[in-house]
Amino acid sequence: MASVTERFDHPAWLTAAGTLAGYGLVLLFLFLLLFVLPYLLFPA
Repeated sequence: MASVTERFDHPAWLTAAGTLAGYGLVLLFLFLLLFVLPYLLFPA
């Protein structure tokens, strides 16, 4: 039976992981910019 690292060693898996990480960073940045920053600048 192949180990886990051998199963996911194909470059397509690295591309998929990089894409998901990139989208996650963009979503985190937008969340901070659109929700957290205005909350800090204009407290209720």
